[in-house]
Amino acid sequence: MEGLTYALLLAILFLLLASFNLSDAQEDGIDIYSLTMDSRITSRFAHTTITSHVVNKAERAQEAIFQVEMPQTAFITNFSMIVDGVTYPGELKGKTAPQEKYLLALAKGQHVQILKTTGRNLEQFQVSVNVAPTANVTFELVYEELLKRQLGKYELMLKVQPQQLVKHLQAHIVFKPSLAQQQEEPGKPDTILDGNFIVRYDVDRTSAAGDIQIENGYFVHHFAPAHLSTLSKNVVFVIDKSGSMAGRKIKKTRAALVKILDDLNPEDHFNLVAFSGRVIQWKPMLLQASKEHLESAKTFLSNTPALGATNINEAILIAVRMLDESDRKQQLPAGSVSMVILLTDGDPTEGETKLQKIQENVKALMNGRYHFYCLGFGFNINYAFLEKLALDNGGVARRIYDDSDSDLQLQDFYQEVANPLLTKVEFHYPDDAVEQLTQDSFRVFFKDSELVVAGKLRSQVLDLLSAQVRGQSNTQDVNFQTEVNIMNKEKVFQDPKYTSHNFMERLWAYLTIQQLLEKAVSASGLKQQSLEDRALDLSLNFSFVTPLTYMVVNPPKGQGQSQVAVKPVEIDHGKVKIEQPTRTGRIKFRRRKIVSQEPAELEPRLSSLETVLPGISISPSSVPLEKSSESMERAPHFILSLISPENYKEVLCVDIKGSSLRPLTLISDPIQGIEVTSLYKDFLDTFSWFQVSYRTLEIQIYVTQDSITVIRGNGQHRKSDSYQWQKTFFLGFLGLKITMENSVLLLTAPEKVTIGLVSLSHFTHGLHLFVQNPIYFSHKVSGILGQFYQNLYCSPYKNDKMKLRVMGRTYTITKKTMLDYQNGEESASVPKLLCWSLEHSL
Repeated sequence: MEGLTYALLLAILFLLLASFNLSDAQEDGIDIYSLTMDSRITSRFAHTTITSHVVNKAERAQEAIFQVEMPQTAFITNFSMIVDGVTYPGELKGKTAPQEKYLLALAKGQHVQILKTTGRNLEQFQVSVNVAPTANVTFELVYEELLKRQLGKYELMLKVQPQQLVKHLQAHIVFKPSLAQQQEEPGKPDTILDGNFIVRYDVDRTSAAGDIQIENGYFVHHFAPAHLSTLSKNVVFVIDKSGSMAGRKIKKTRAALVKILDDLNPEDHFNLVAFSGRVIQWKPMLLQASKEHLESAKTFLSNTPALGATNINEAILIAVRMLDESDRKQQLPAGSVSMVILLTDGDPTEGETKLQKIQENVKALMNGRYHFYCLGFGFNINYAFLEKLALDNGGVARRIYDDSDSDLQLQDFYQEVANPLLTKVEFHYPDDAVEQLTQDSFRVFFKDSELVVAGKLRSQVLDLLSAQVRGQSNTQDVNFQTEVNIMNKEKVFQDPKYTSHNFMERLWAYLTIQQLLEKAVSASGLKQQSLEDRALDLSLNFSFVTPLTYMVVNPPKGQGQSQVAVKPVEIDHGKVKIEQPTRTGRIKFRRRKIVSQEPAELEPRLSSLETVLPGISISPSSVPLEKSSESMERAPHFILSLISPENYKEVLCVDIKGSSLRPLTLISDPIQGIEVTSLYKDFLDTFSWFQVSYRTLEIQIYVTQDSITVIRGNGQHRKSDSYQWQKTFFLGFLGLKITMENSVLLLTAPEKVTIGLVSLSHFTHGLHLFVQNPIYFSHKVSGILGQFYQNLYCSPYKNDKMKLRVMGRTYTITKKTMLDYQNGEESASVPKLLCWSLEHSL
């Protein structure tokens, strides 16, 4: 029954564990004396407090790092450090007034960013403080979140990664491991606990009209009726098949769609639209999901290669018009739900490419009649564009991670929208009883989800609170009613076991802020500003770290740098300003972008960018392979990303030729504090090792074909750890993230260029390197690879070749197809990309 939830799972959940990391563990004198996590879930609202007490047992000062991974949907509400009995609380501020000064200070490195996205649905909170000999520090972090029901379950996940053995580690949920049990293997004390503690649950529901809970003048209404018939649906799948989808992406997409098609109900109608530079329809209209039609659609999918440009606008409009035509001809079931599901991995490069114009076109044509869902594949997408596109049209956006389970991610999302139960759902309460309601009308309700409405009771409310929920099922209107005794409901949370105070009001504020921020995405001008102002006021009043606020943590004087917690948001790379060429001319490559240059003596030979660099005005891997003058089944030593006008993605593939007995300096950027060196074996045409040094962080990464060594510190404080090339692992340091996915070692840091290292076992055997986010290189970058981020000049394009001049040296570059190892290597094949190939002689 519903009460069981509040008596047990929603009452008290103690877990004396946390995703906690002390980079300097017991061996260096920092000892975790105690570590607790107190997570309480009441009415689906989780309040989690993490407290850790550490002691420095060394004879010198040590840096203690407090690190916690938490859900992205959570808001931090408090953080404090107690250093030798003195409390240093975090200070919450709004971004609006001091935003320019704050962002400038962050850019100059005056503050350290301590809240970052670290993976799927997770954020990492990390602070550090210098601890004097024999001194102690207590860290306390508090965050809150409303658990969302998905696929019939609520989920609370606690990351369990203490990074050292903890003497007193226990839990109230049958979890009390001894020191020996915390070891991965008996008798090996250097192995530690590393896992996730996940609580999944659902609740029994006694009323189809939902359950109403009341506490201290606020209420929440949870609505998830069972035993309703599933509505039939009409869905058009719009699939990106541009060149950037080649390889694993298109394979996983096909595999997922085959499963999804099998899950369609016989009364559903569907169609497939595949697009690159042009749009292809499986059929001219939606068809019923019969066995014959499903098999035909699967054949269409299997014959869909990934190549070409990206014409998102035309593909979506064709899908919407298809629904319009089917509706006009009354070919779709009455009361059915119509939707478009878009899957893409990049920005539009053909047809209409202005993002705002695409949003306007889609919104005008849909006109609130259909639901639009956007799935962004990988990280080369403009997520903000997709999010607005979805929210403007009654849907949601979701990121699909380019990983081995990407097909399962696609299937899971489809299951969330596969079974609509009600449309036009509206909640009604007496006007004289409630005020300050959160969203109370919803276009559609799906099976195994839940609708939540919260609000405030008026001061002169009656003894009873009535509620009515109206909706449409097929062509029938349905009406759910309930009534609760306010005093009796209030008494439930007066029980001593509920130690949280005003949690219902905080739940209301949390939900209101989330919905205001969502509405602001689809708004503009004064309306958008009004929504953000209201969200900001609530964030400050309830001490939430949201995208509109930030928290400053100031450690004791002389014991560390000021640190700032800013809620991570999806990067809108569509707002990056790129210089546009005003006239056509010879191409000049600058370190951050490509701009046009027009020497007077060359004016008779001037030509457009597209003429000088044909076929490279889109992602290189998107270019049809048959356009390449030469196909080479090999991987280049280096793949360098450049940025050009219109945000085109230029790629330079560099190979080393010759011999050298000394290590080579590939990249040296004194302002970034990054240096990359290597040793080349000319007789094997490969590299013995690469070393990436982050001087200001005092971290070095040294890789060979077989192993990876991470070195931290200098002199007597120098520490090193060795790892093997494997499918996945993660290392987090202050200012640097090291991740291994699909045997690609990725080195990422805020405001710094990204370095990728790959050890290939077949195709081109050996070590390879690639560079991403080159916009962060400084004007002082140099080296064999670094020089290509200085001023580059190109002659006009002719016969797949150009002359490239940089640093007083001239190279001939050739358009070639080469293997693209930037996403790792699969068992069967490696994707190809079309790039400008250059050979550097030693």
